Amino acid sequence: MQINFTDTRPSDAALVAHIVDKGKMPSGLERAVTEGASAARFKGNAGQLFDSFVEREGAAVRVALAGAGDPSSDARHAHCEKAGAAITAKFLTSGATDLLLDLGGSSLDAAQAAAVLLGLRLRAWRYDIYRTRMKDEEKITLANVTVIGAPEGTEAAWADYSALAEGVEFTRELVAEPANTIYPVSFVERCEERFAGTGATIRALDEAEMEKLGMGALLGVGLGSEQPSRLLAIEWNGGGDEKPIAFVGKGVTFDTGGISLKPGPGMWDMKWDMGGAGAVAGAMLALVKRKAKANIVAVMGLVENMPDGKAQRPGDIVTSMSGQTIEVLNTDAEGRLVLCDALHWTQVEYKPARIVNFATLTGAMLIALGNEHGGLFSNNDALADDLLAAGRQTGDKLWRMPLGPAYDKLIDSPISDMKNIGPREAGSITAAQFLKRFIMDDTPWAHCDIAGMVWSDKPGLTWGKGATGYGVRLMDQLVRNTIEG
Repeated sequence: MQINFTDTRPSDAALVAHIVDKGKMPSGLERAVTEGASAARFKGNAGQLFDSFVEREGAAVRVALAGAGDPSSDARHAHCEKAGAAITAKFLTSGATDLLLDLGGSSLDAAQAAAVLLGLRLRAWRYDIYRTRMKDEEKITLANVTVIGAPEGTEAAWADYSALAEGVEFTRELVAEPANTIYPVSFVERCEERFAGTGATIRALDEAEMEKLGMGALLGVGLGSEQPSRLLAIEWNGGGDEKPIAFVGKGVTFDTGGISLKPGPGMWDMKWDMGGAGAVAGAMLALVKRKAKANIVAVMGLVENMPDGKAQRPGDIVTSMSGQTIEVLNTDAEGRLVLCDALHWTQVEYKPARIVNFATLTGAMLIALGNEHGGLFSNNDALADDLLAAGRQTGDKLWRMPLGPAYDKLIDSPISDMKNIGPREAGSITAAQFLKRFIMDDTPWAHCDIAGMVWSDKPGLTWGKGATGYGVRLMDQLVRNTIEG
C-alpha cells in the first residue's frame, strides 16, 4: 500500500474516509451521512466504521467514518490504529483502488495521525504469491492512500512508523513462507537481501564454525535434516559506546519433533516454529530502517528438526557451548537446545547489557494463556516491567510467569547437568528454567514464549488470518522507552 500526502484535495476522489472521535461528528458532512451514521448507531467507538454514498458534483462518492474513541483515553494510540485498520478491512477487496483520507478538522496530533496510517498499512498486508485461482472479488484492490489535512509533523512521524510497518511485514513474510522456501540458509539469504545497504552488519556461522565453538546442543537438533544449520547475527551500532541490548530468536524453520515425532494432524503449522527468529529479524529491520539511536544485536539460531538415521535420539547426551551437558529425553523439546547455545554465544561475543529471547517454545504456553498474551519469564524485575509496559503500549501483550528453585529442580538429571524436559506440569516454566541456566553473571534476561501469538486462524485488528508479526513492535517500543528515551 502506497501512502502519499498532498495539500490539494483531489477532484475525482470516489472513496473518502474521516476519523471520528467518540461522540463528535465532523463538520461539513452531508445530512445523509450524519443521519445515516446516527441511525446505524455509529458513535465513534474505536474501530467502529460506517459508510454511505452521497452525490457530489454529479458523481457518487462513498464516505466512510472510522471511530477513534475517546481522545482522552490512555489507549488513544491503539485506538487510532484500530480506526485505520477498520478502513482497510472494509475496503481492501472492495474494488476501490484509491482512498482519500481527510484528516482536516480532526483532533489528531501528528503521532496519532501516523498511528492511523500504521493501522491502515498493517491491516493491508496479505501474502498471495502462491494463490493462482482467486476470484476477482477476493483480490486486493486498494493500493493507494492520499492524505489531506494532516497535522503538522505527520509526514515525519509516518517516515518513522513506516519503517516499523516494514519490519512487521518482513516478519509476517518469513513466518508465512513454507518450509521448502524458508530454511536456515534461505532465511539468512533473505535477511542479507533486506538489510543490504542499511548500514547493519550481518554475520552467519556455518556448521563447521559452530562445531569448533562447541555448539553441540544447537547442532544436535539439525542432525536429521539435509538442510545445514546456521547462526545468524545482525548488528546495529547507533548508540555510541554503550553495551548493546541483545534480541535472540528461536528459528526452527520446520519442526517434525524429530525422533519424538509429532502427530500428523496440525504438523503443517510447524512452519512457523521459527516465529521467534522471524520476530527478531523484523524488529531489527524496523530499528535499522529508522536509524535507532541504540546499539542492538539480533541473534537467530536456525535449524530444521527432522527424523532421520542421523537424527539425535531420546536419551542422547549433548554438550552445549557453555560446557554444560544435557540429557535429551525428548527431541521435540528442541527449541531450548537451539536457544541455549545462541544465548551463550551472544553473551560471550557481545557482553550485552540486557538480553531478551523470543521463541515459540512450548504448547503449554497456549494452554496457559491462549492467544491473548505471550508468556514472560525474567530474572530481572526492571526488565520485566519494561517489557510489560512496551506490550501494553503496542498491543503485543505479555503476562509474567514465575521462576524459582522448586521448578529448577524438575530438570535435574541423574547422569548429566540437566535434562531437556521436566514433568508434564509447569512445562513452560521448566523450559524457561532451562534457559536461565545459560545466563551468565546475572545478566538481565527475559524469555518471551510466544507460541500462541505468531499465527492466527482468524483476522485480528491489524492483521488478516495468518502471520501476525507479533513481537516486532514490542522490541521496537522497548528500545524507544529504555534506550532512546
